Amino acid sequence: MNAPLADRIRPQTLDEIAGQHHLLDEGKPLRNIILSGYIPNMVFYGPSGVGKTTLAAMIAKKTNRALRKLNGTTASTADIRSIVEELSGFSGMNGILLYLDEIQYFNKKQQQTLLEFIENGSITLIASTTENPYFYVYSAILSRSTVFEFKPLEKADVAKAVRRAVSVMEKELGEEIIFPDEAVQHIASACGGDVRKAVNAVELSVIASPSQDNRREVSCETVSSLTQKSALKYDREGDEHYDLLSAFQKSLRGSDPDAAVHYLGRILLADDLPSACRRLMVCACEDVGLANPQIIPIVKAAVDAALMVGLPEARIPLADAAVLVALSPKSNSAYLAIDKAMADAKAGKGTGFPRHLQNKHYDGDDVKNKGQFYIYPHDYPDHWTYQQYLPDSLAGTVYYEPGENKTEQAYKEYWSRIKNKK
Repeated sequence: MNAPLADRIRPQTLDEIAGQHHLLDEGKPLRNIILSGYIPNMVFYGPSGVGKTTLAAMIAKKTNRALRKLNGTTASTADIRSIVEELSGFSGMNGILLYLDEIQYFNKKQQQTLLEFIENGSITLIASTTENPYFYVYSAILSRSTVFEFKPLEKADVAKAVRRAVSVMEKELGEEIIFPDEAVQHIASACGGDVRKAVNAVELSVIASPSQDNRREVSCETVSSLTQKSALKYDREGDEHYDLLSAFQKSLRGSDPDAAVHYLGRILLADDLPSACRRLMVCACEDVGLANPQIIPIVKAAVDAALMVGLPEARIPLADAAVLVALSPKSNSAYLAIDKAMADAKAGKGTGFPRHLQNKHYDGDDVKNKGQFYIYPHDYPDHWTYQQYLPDSLAGTVYYEPGENKTEQAYKEYWSRIKNKK
């Protein structure tokens, strides 16, 4: 019983895996792929404790492949080469399934070392990450893999796993364990959809409860005290994770520094440093924008500092950034402008370029009026002179409307004076 309970009761079949109904229920894509026996390279994306490692081990066993595990935080290129060398040995006869945890920490060279072998099929890669792979994993790996998103478990699925854990401990200890339903529900709510955390909370609660006459009674107070830290993290039931991030950004946008630091504190207590950093950067660009353009490098510096020092100290530069963003004047003029421009481009408007803007230095025989006729603005007073920049079909279109803040109005006044000179 030295191994944690979560490892001792790992599911052995697909039907025993808690949650992930969108992937593993009858008829769902990932279940069908596994049952087919043809396993492509895959990336499992999702939070900790939701079955990624368990499923990888199950796939290796079902396809009779040697399972090798590496962690992106500690593995080296030499570790990869060591696994590759097994391909010529007995253990690699049926191929190797490499489970690479935390792949986002693998550098480009390490990932390139894998490419040759995952492309020819001698190594099947199942990589896992808690971060969005489209932001954190190199495109060369993504283009050769299928991404499956694992979701936090619903409360009912966690409660089922908790009861199973209690039953297993009864058998291991040879004792009756009284585990109130209120305690089951508390763990199911407090673990944030992480079944490993929930099962380990069961083990701790049982061990912490005294045994008397082959009977242990676990109190709600014991469970509550052992899961107190977890209770501070996201309860993802009802999309609370996304509601919290939404409340944070809307408080920043709404210029309420008190609400902003409140929601930031809740995010950081959940150890979700990347989400806090990303929301601050987005808000600085989208909601403050040109009203205080200097804020963008300032927030970037605060985010860099936070990522460098890590939690708990990261809370300090992020709080500085959150208060600054909340108190800054707001403008979404550039945000609206780029969305309008992209909508036109997506609709096929404005194809081509004015002749004088093209990157051409000669004309073919079919061009009657030869010459590019580009006007160099720096040769004119105030470094500006009129010429058409938008495609002919969009000439005169206005995407950017200056905000009513001091900074943009100053720009507006300046260019109005320059462009209206006779």
